[in-house]
Amino acid sequence: MAKKPPTGDPVQDAPDVSAPKHAAAGLPAVAQSMKIAEAQMGARRTALTLLRVNQKNGFDCPGCAWPEGEHRHTFEFCENGAKAVAEEATLRRVTPDFFAAHPVADLARRSGYWLGQQGRITQPMYLPEGAERYEAVPWQRAFEIIADELNALRSPDEAVFYTSGRTSNEAAFLLQLFARAFGTNNLPDCSNMCHESSGSALTETLGVGKGSVLLEDLHRADLIIVAGQNPGTNHPRMLSALEKAKHGGARIVTVNPLAEAGTERFKNPQTPAGLAGRGTALSDLHLPIRLGGDQALFRALGRLLLEADAVDHDFVTTHTHGFQEYAAAARATDWAEVEQATGLTRAEIEELHALVLDAKSVVVCWAMGLTQHKHSVPTIREVVNFLLLGGNIGRPGAGVCPVRGHSNVQGDRTMGIFERPAPAFLDALEREFGFPPPRHHGYDVVRAIRALRDGRAKVFLAMGGNFVAASPDTDVTEAAIRTARLTVHVSTKLNRSHTVTGARALILPTLGRTEKDRQGGRAQFVTVEDSMGMVHASRGNLDPASPHLLSEPAIVSRLARAVLGPRHGIPWADFEADYDQVRERIARVVPGFTDFNARVRRPGGFTLPHAPRDSRTFPTATGKANFTAAALEYPKVPAGRLLLQTLRSHDQYNTTIYGLDDRYRGIKGGRRVVLVHPDDATAAGLADGEYTDLVSEWTDGSERRADGFRVVHYPTPRGCAAAYYPETNVLVPLDHTADTSNTPASKSVVVRLEPHRSDRP
Repeated sequence: MAKKPPTGDPVQDAPDVSAPKHAAAGLPAVAQSMKIAEAQMGARRTALTLLRVNQKNGFDCPGCAWPEGEHRHTFEFCENGAKAVAEEATLRRVTPDFFAAHPVADLARRSGYWLGQQGRITQPMYLPEGAERYEAVPWQRAFEIIADELNALRSPDEAVFYTSGRTSNEAAFLLQLFARAFGTNNLPDCSNMCHESSGSALTETLGVGKGSVLLEDLHRADLIIVAGQNPGTNHPRMLSALEKAKHGGARIVTVNPLAEAGTERFKNPQTPAGLAGRGTALSDLHLPIRLGGDQALFRALGRLLLEADAVDHDFVTTHTHGFQEYAAAARATDWAEVEQATGLTRAEIEELHALVLDAKSVVVCWAMGLTQHKHSVPTIREVVNFLLLGGNIGRPGAGVCPVRGHSNVQGDRTMGIFERPAPAFLDALEREFGFPPPRHHGYDVVRAIRALRDGRAKVFLAMGGNFVAASPDTDVTEAAIRTARLTVHVSTKLNRSHTVTGARALILPTLGRTEKDRQGGRAQFVTVEDSMGMVHASRGNLDPASPHLLSEPAIVSRLARAVLGPRHGIPWADFEADYDQVRERIARVVPGFTDFNARVRRPGGFTLPHAPRDSRTFPTATGKANFTAAALEYPKVPAGRLLLQTLRSHDQYNTTIYGLDDRYRGIKGGRRVVLVHPDDATAAGLADGEYTDLVSEWTDGSERRADGFRVVHYPTPRGCAAAYYPETNVLVPLDHTADTSNTPASKSVVVRLEPHRSDRP
């Protein structure tokens, strides 16, 4: 029986505020998980679903990309994973009657939270040009509409194919195959907005744009540095790995402007001590770094290691290139500049250095706090420099650990979702399918928005995600999307992107991870790659939310047949009917997937090769791991201004808002808040609880504004502030991106705080 969603759209700028918490999970996490799950799914469906999450014979949680490990609990999910599963397996439904009752203009006035709470979309929906409402349309007609628009383009490069990280390996491989058979490399994806900086830096320095550690390396590490990351909210199951490392004797250091409850103390819900006791204190040292100061911190650590001669000279001599240039730059590091960049004292940095000296194996983990600055790529190169000095690449308990968010964002890239594909990948694709794929580079996310804005792109198709809300420069992005001739979204639920459309728009409803997928008369499964290069199967166990849903591989295969017809002789119908046939092609095109079908059927799947980790070999231009010696960079902030970072609340996964509480930060019932040090707020003339308008300032003289944020006095470093996205994406210009990677620099936005004017238009 369908559950009714909430009808009212709650006010989000009037929260209750209390003191931040100093421990995460425990009984409150269990209670909240069950509350949301029961509200969305009911008691019986909750049990059927949650007992299959992340199990070897179950489905992969859509909530993050953290690996499961060999030995799994019966309840192998976290609070936010339970929320993600509940919203996908919800009994709420968005039918054609809903769209008839809600014109697009009405939906556009609703919050992202309200839209997401309405439930699963049940049928393909079409918004004709000039129409006010979406209307139901048969699948075949939907594919004809897309085919007509694509085949009418003057160039294949006028089409953009965006991919979310929840897309399976099979669907991602088919989508990139279709796009390249159509004639374009315009394959932007969510990596462009998150870990592109990691991939750029790691490919240059180590030769592989992925992390080098496995889960057991974290368990065996002597020292784990968690920089620019909040596992307690964004990757809660990581806390269990940190707890196991801690019990094994590891020291843990957190480097983050905000102290986070999860890394202060973890109350593991899987253990009696976690449920009823004090849990485990995780962080041995917290460094409240100034936003954007991480490059300077790791450079300073390098200088200290050189001065102490704490260098693995055998490793450096045998396996690295560029050491002398790096060493000269590190030794020349100015301590006054380091303290200015980091906001830390030399004594604090030397305290971390002492822990490094005591450690034989070091892992550095990071997420968006390092990747979304203008100088993010040099920052991550500096992390690599630090690890190379100690030989902490390619040995147990050591390495680089970029922690991905979307559950298969790493797999999408492995499958070829990349606007700048490697020639070797294109060569393999051509050998396998017999057509010459395009060789010129396509558009990433930022370049795709520019192309739409400038009329160089006419059709936009998104495989999952919430592109409009996730992208920077909200007003510019929305205006760009509205210039398209056609926008298409493959989705499970409503989001903001369905309300900001081209002249025509389609919503194509798809199966979720939790649902049974039957094709060709038998059950199918898909595969995903986690954040540590483990590939495993995912099988849903619920009946589909509607008989009108198609799987993502089926949608791509049918679309390709409608657009390409018999061109190139690609057997799209066979791929739709049998995903084993897709995996056979992947095995012949993508390195590391030999005997894919057999290996992925083994419980737990298999690990992809990683040359630096497996053999201390480095497929770089020099054939070795590369030290780099970039100039020191950090944000410069004028007097009277603050440096703002955008971040998630605890009731949030990317742009999906599960609720309006941020329990660990003491925010309840609202999202439009800005966390500011009390002295900075006082200097701006703002008391705790007053309202302010955030105005971002840029070197070209332009400004952007986000109005009506409640001021929350909060223990942040002086000069730094924080607020939630997507509400603050409007403050980040399209061209404010990281060098090299072109990732939006959302973690370092210069703002001023103005008293809120309620009469502002």
